[in-house]
Amino acid sequence: MSFTPTQVHLVGSIGLGGVEEVFRTVGPALGRRLRRIPDGEPGPRRLWVSFQYPLLRSSPFLRPDPSGALRKTSGFPLLCLAEGVTADEVEFGELGYAREARGSYLDLLAARDRGDIAKGTRFQVCLPTPMSVIYAFCTARDVAAIEPAYEKAMAREVELICRHIPHRDLCIQWDVCHDMIVWDGQPQDQFPLVNASKDDIARRFVRICEPVPDDVELGFHLCYGDFGGKHFFDPVTARHLVDISNAIVRNVRHKVAYIHMPVPASRASDEFFAPMKELPKGVEIYLGIIHAADGVEGVQKRIELARKYVPEFGIATECGFARARKPDLVRRLIDIHAGAAQEPG
Repeated sequence: MSFTPTQVHLVGSIGLGGVEEVFRTVGPALGRRLRRIPDGEPGPRRLWVSFQYPLLRSSPFLRPDPSGALRKTSGFPLLCLAEGVTADEVEFGELGYAREARGSYLDLLAARDRGDIAKGTRFQVCLPTPMSVIYAFCTARDVAAIEPAYEKAMAREVELICRHIPHRDLCIQWDVCHDMIVWDGQPQDQFPLVNASKDDIARRFVRICEPVPDDVELGFHLCYGDFGGKHFFDPVTARHLVDISNAIVRNVRHKVAYIHMPVPASRASDEFFAPMKELPKGVEIYLGIIHAADGVEGVQKRIELARKYVPEFGIATECGFARARKPDLVRRLIDIHAGAAQEPG
């Protein structure tokens, strides 16, 4: 018996001109297939955690590493503690996410009044895990000194978002990327392995979810990177995606509404999907099986394959679709979302 999903998930970034254009475009196109909607992460947020690099670079507690070490993807100089600064001195002020969210929420209210966004669709605020920021831009010897202060600052951002946006309208999504890559364990030289055991990573999830009130939705996007439109490396199977999902649901006090995970087109096979039989129960699952190259037909083939292991799920792309993607490709991806899923009855 064939299965047509009735839910789609937009991971975060959407490469259109701005928040209003995102809402005017995806709202009417996807309607009630969307349970929650992001603002598209326009402007400096289009490059995900690179949005935070100027903030880190301007901190009086940090400086470019004297060795001249560079971030491999972006070429940004890696940062370390400034001369004479100790870990207990490091602090960060506003990170910018709460201010961005408050402005975009006003755009959402206007879009809802116009009828572009279905009533009941929550505003999805996407935040990088603190590990994803600090382990990207700071030197291995100092990440343990810098990350706690940044984590505290991110907790304040969550508190501000939840203070200013009605909880009935709000969803907080944690983007789990560099932590996911370290958890997977494949050889990589992008991120430090300091305080990076699976237990360390699981404890981080507990801490970062603590400020989210019970009546605010909580979701997770599991990610293998998207710089230049490509993963750092592909997951071989869903084994590590399933394991980290279970660790999140088991350890985090807050109810997890959904988990999104990527499915590389070249890896879509019984071997890849088989571990998904062990996914946590009572959580919406969104599979990143939408790929522009083979359109709706390719999505339908992957849906039938995945359903052998996951009876019910929604669909999505592997990651956000702003980086390295022009507006015509973005609109094609939106059309594929609409064509491969139907509105709930």
